[in-house]
Amino acid sequence: MSLWRQLALGMRALVRRQTTDDELTDEVRHYMDLTTAAYVARGYDRDAARRAAQLEVGNMTVVRERVRAYGWENIVAEVLGDVRFAARRLRANPGFTVVSVLTLALGIGATTAIFSAVNPILLASLPYPRAEQLVVLDDRGQDGSPRDATFGTYAELRARSRSFQSLTVVDRWQPSLTGTNEPERLQGQRVSASYFRVLGVAPAVGRDFADADDQVGGPRVAVLSDRLVQRRFGGDRSLVGRTVKLDDNEYLVIGIMPRQFTNVLAPAVDIWAPLQERARADFNSREWGHHYRLLGRLDASVSPDRARREIDAIGRAAVPEFPRPLWANMSAGLLVRPLRDAMAGEARPMLLAIVGAVIVLLAIVCVNVTNLLVARAAQRRGEFAMRVALGAGRGRLLRQVLTESVLLAGIGGVCGLAVANVGVGALVALSPPGLPRIDAIGLNGPVFAFALIVSALVGLTMGVIPAVAATRTGLQDGLQHMSRRTAGKRGIARNVLVVTEVALALILLVGAGLLMRSLERLFAVAPGFTPSRLLTMQVIDPGRAYRGDTARRLYYERVAEAVRHVPGVTAVALTSQLPLSGDVDGYGYEFQSTPSVKAGEDGSAFRYAVTPPYFATMGIPLRRGRLLDVTDVRGGDEAIVISESLARRKFGDQNPIGQRVRFGPETGSDRPWDVVVGVVGDVKQESLALGQTDAFYVAMGRWWWVDNVQSLVVRTSGDPAALAPSVKRAIWSVDANQPIERIVSMDALIERTASQRRFALVVIETFAFAALLLAAIGIYGVLSGSVTERMREIGVRSALGATRGNILGLIVWQGMALTLLGVVIGLCAAVAASRAIISLLFGVSRVDPVTYVGVVVLLAGVSMLACWLPAWRAARVDPAITLRSE
Repeated sequence: MSLWRQLALGMRALVRRQTTDDELTDEVRHYMDLTTAAYVARGYDRDAARRAAQLEVGNMTVVRERVRAYGWENIVAEVLGDVRFAARRLRANPGFTVVSVLTLALGIGATTAIFSAVNPILLASLPYPRAEQLVVLDDRGQDGSPRDATFGTYAELRARSRSFQSLTVVDRWQPSLTGTNEPERLQGQRVSASYFRVLGVAPAVGRDFADADDQVGGPRVAVLSDRLVQRRFGGDRSLVGRTVKLDDNEYLVIGIMPRQFTNVLAPAVDIWAPLQERARADFNSREWGHHYRLLGRLDASVSPDRARREIDAIGRAAVPEFPRPLWANMSAGLLVRPLRDAMAGEARPMLLAIVGAVIVLLAIVCVNVTNLLVARAAQRRGEFAMRVALGAGRGRLLRQVLTESVLLAGIGGVCGLAVANVGVGALVALSPPGLPRIDAIGLNGPVFAFALIVSALVGLTMGVIPAVAATRTGLQDGLQHMSRRTAGKRGIARNVLVVTEVALALILLVGAGLLMRSLERLFAVAPGFTPSRLLTMQVIDPGRAYRGDTARRLYYERVAEAVRHVPGVTAVALTSQLPLSGDVDGYGYEFQSTPSVKAGEDGSAFRYAVTPPYFATMGIPLRRGRLLDVTDVRGGDEAIVISESLARRKFGDQNPIGQRVRFGPETGSDRPWDVVVGVVGDVKQESLALGQTDAFYVAMGRWWWVDNVQSLVVRTSGDPAALAPSVKRAIWSVDANQPIERIVSMDALIERTASQRRFALVVIETFAFAALLLAAIGIYGVLSGSVTERMREIGVRSALGATRGNILGLIVWQGMALTLLGVVIGLCAAVAASRAIISLLFGVSRVDPVTYVGVVVLLAGVSMLACWLPAWRAARVDPAITLRSE
């Protein structure tokens, strides 16, 4: 019989069961009649022929069942029958079902929500053709960490490397869009002409950049994102071929990217323009600054390791055609990483720690529900024994119990999707700034498939122990199910599960405790200034109206003067970069009296171009010498203020005041030396957790240029946020076309520096609380069941003179012994598991004794409460009533 014929007959048997049964009965009866007729033809009388036919064919009901068993539909029918029976059993025990489903929904929902965040970042393919060929190339810092490359490095590799189909380089760009409604500062990128070709994408409308666009002095052209076109231009695709005003310059729009295009390394970017840098540039030019991202598409036959080896060889073999400065000599090679790894960046350790936490929580959920199933199986021993006595096979019994477990997990999985939906919303809302591919986080096909697989695996996992117990149930065990001996055997499995649950809960509690202590230590770090009552915002000059440095400086001074007169403002200053805001602007330096770079130093320091009131406004203390003042802006010697760490590193205990120094583009030039006039306290620039604090301060207007983006720092007498509207109006009173961005208090900026640690803490803390609750429920359930099973024993003990205190101590000790064993195992496991969060810790050892002691005390206290309730019930047992019932 053909496969399609078998499928068709099987489906007909499932859909029209009664008709199929009737036809099978007729067929068996017809076969019986034929057999009887054959015996009659051999000389048997009618009755004898009928008896002979029955002996040959057998029982007609058995025959029908055997015939039906040959079809695949019979297996399906049996499974459906098992499901219906399991559903009836679950419906008959609503309390057990509701508790189990809610517990499973918590575990499966949390796991699914975390998977929805981890999948697009760490697992799913990036949204580019042959994304596995895309790599990011970084220079190496002194500690081997990734560091942005230089344009000069890109130019040399493009000419000398043979491992790449193409290379491209990207620089940050934040143009101001004017001429349409309210001015807006856009997030953009200046890119080499090959950028979109390296990614393997093309504009949906218009054209890509051409090599002619990426020449020094080339045309002002731009490609826009679909998101920007929708938001600012009403989705008008005819914008291609027209101009937009950026930084007061006209840019021709040559293309619009597809709606589904994702810029994974910088998701907020909405506009791109050609880089137009010089392939041959002086060492003191911007082309040799470490502020470029370098990407490449490998040849199909080249691996990242092979490309890395080739680049290492190029780095060791410098050629005269491509001279290199000391800070970009490629002598240590470059870091070559897949684009996925570079995209995940610092978020990878955080995500992996959360994945580990949710796996532990899911394991606790499985253990908890398994405990419930074991207890329920103990109550059904009589049923299982009777079914075995009536002929049910071990395999049939095993399948039935597993079916119940899988059905329970399936219902929990469906409810878990609702939990996951809420969890995904919470993850997106709480996610730290810069979390990659956040727009791809959500419930989709892969997430639903994951939830289905997890539900099935959970159902099978937690059903194994009760299923095995059911198959071992015999008739005698079923009739004697209340005996002390059998109760003891059952208790062993449940006790093991509770110990496991306590150990797993302790792992999560230790992780949450370490992160909590780490954040406490991190926020105890002094940032180097006084953050309270500080309002900050970025101010951008409107473009050609302030083209010259002098005009730009005067404009910013007018802005500061206007803000100074706002009621509630006590001090105002401007700076080229703001601490803990994500700004990173560093330059090399050289002192006349000491070598420029010593072993172990990277030879660079943060550059701050500030107005003189900056130090007083920020609350940065003066250590030696003097601060910058108005004379440093309008004339006199070129004064420099340096940080305390830089002064200590270069001069030790000597006084650095009066030392001569050159910074940035001045390094190695014939320009006059600058003079150190003061030393101020160290300020945390990148993060509270990083120790790099070397910095130099120069008066705005005395640097090589006046930055077109300045951070305004305002100290207020009251709530900073309340003054933000008044400060914005003051700025716009100077120029109404002024874009204003990143309006935030300094306290909020400090909070953001620990956003990833805080996010991990919130998630793991939530899981730890759920684990603690589930562990308490598990201990309570085991002891409550034990009290019920030992009611007669407790009554006898009371009758023989045991006091309530004796019985209370007996039950509490039983629970606390399980807790103690779980704590010992959990401590060993927590020490090993804490390695996963080392990168998230600050100032705290992963074996911090305060954390471990605190967690043990907390877990012991909760366990004591869980033990006390059933113990109190046992102590109140009336021995007369108990013995009379026996």
